[in-house]
Amino acid sequence: MPHRSSPSSISADSGPRPRTDSAEEVDGADSLRQTLRTQIRRRLRQRNGHEEARGVEAITSVSVQVPGEVRPLNWLRAQPTGEALYWSGRDDDVEIAAMGAADRIGTSDLPVDVSALEERLDRRLERGSGVRYFGGLRFDAEQPAAASSPDDRWRPFGAARFVLPRFLLRRTPAGTALTCRLVLPRDHGRREALEQAIDALVFPRAQAPASLPPLLERTDAPSHARWKQMVEWALRHFDGGALHKVVLARRVALRFARRIGPFHVLQHLRDATHGCFHFAVRPAAPAAWIGASPERLFRRTGSTVVSEAVAGTRSRGDSAQADAALRDELMQSPKDRREHAFVEDAIRDRLQSLCTSVEVDEETSEMELERGRHLHSQVRGTLRPTATSLDVLAALHPTPAVGGVPHRRALTAIRRKEPFDRGWYAGPVGWIGTDEAEFAVAIRAGLVRGDAIDLFSGAGLVAGSEPDAEWDEIEQKIGDFAAVLGIGD
Repeated sequence: MPHRSSPSSISADSGPRPRTDSAEEVDGADSLRQTLRTQIRRRLRQRNGHEEARGVEAITSVSVQVPGEVRPLNWLRAQPTGEALYWSGRDDDVEIAAMGAADRIGTSDLPVDVSALEERLDRRLERGSGVRYFGGLRFDAEQPAAASSPDDRWRPFGAARFVLPRFLLRRTPAGTALTCRLVLPRDHGRREALEQAIDALVFPRAQAPASLPPLLERTDAPSHARWKQMVEWALRHFDGGALHKVVLARRVALRFARRIGPFHVLQHLRDATHGCFHFAVRPAAPAAWIGASPERLFRRTGSTVVSEAVAGTRSRGDSAQADAALRDELMQSPKDRREHAFVEDAIRDRLQSLCTSVEVDEETSEMELERGRHLHSQVRGTLRPTATSLDVLAALHPTPAVGGVPHRRALTAIRRKEPFDRGWYAGPVGWIGTDEAEFAVAIRAGLVRGDAIDLFSGAGLVAGSEPDAEWDEIEQKIGDFAAVLGIGD
């Protein structure tokens, strides 16, 4: 039977559980915790009787400086289990790691009511300066409830989830700071729990990640034979005109000799995948969604919104000559150009409904990564005064780069043909603040579950696609991910 969960909710917890990690801490860790406790006590004594009488909540924060040798992913690895997240943008030098939740906004119901999420977020964002909620949505947030059958492995994430972190470690070139978010007057009675959470925090010295345990087993869904049937089905529908493009995906489940830590895995990824968005979402241990995505869904700054069309894939060559040949092959490929045009046209058309003006790069360029390359173009718009960040998210997601054309027929095909639940794979992941937001497309990603990682990757199918070539393209993407982790064949 389809899973039906409880209604949309807003909830919060006090933060991490008592610490059990024995990592060597930086000098001054005890003093740092004491300073944070003192500042929180002072802030909790500052009551606003008028606002409390009206039942109005406000988001406030206290911050302390942290020694530079405390690195965000090391910090996360050292903390007790519980709510945690990580984010680093593709184009900046800022890393954010967070533990606990001062506030949560989300739902497990399908289809996701984006307007209800927006209303809740708007009320929160207007009550705190510089506040950002981190999270994302399932890929198929439009899926009808009657047709839904979420896999249990995705249950902790819900259909949509945004978190205001309780403790947020922010590292920039200028330094590192730890911030504690408070929701008042809700947190006035939580001083003891907050202090216990602070006592549980660990501030470890920087350390390199160890290698992963031995790989025991690999399971593919679909099989190669089933994949061929799926692609041939799509090609028949292209010929009939029902579809122009559809992105079909594969899941590769890897099982290891012992449990693996998600932030341990992400550290390996981050060190080897420059020029990507790096993210982790862990609603509850042990399940965590991690990735290194090259693809921006959109960035909003005030009235300016920037998105990008990314499609087509080639590997990098072993020599300068081979690399140039692969680049030329991608740039001149009619099939890949056609696939890219579908994505670019859809993004432009969807933004036009929300913008006073939209501009698209005149020439398609190459997105060059360490282990691959894609066709790329940027789409920029000026938002209308009434357009919100969630309006942009709802309009753009899913782009044809991860869904297809026409949009609804492609989604129906994905629901019927893929032999697994995508969950948050290829969904939007990122953050949202007041008149600003940034979301990546959650690709090149894996679901870490105890001693297993589920890796996901897809291929854009259009007329002229070949089943074996598309299988090989996905195999290359998954192989690159695995090789970064030191678990290649």
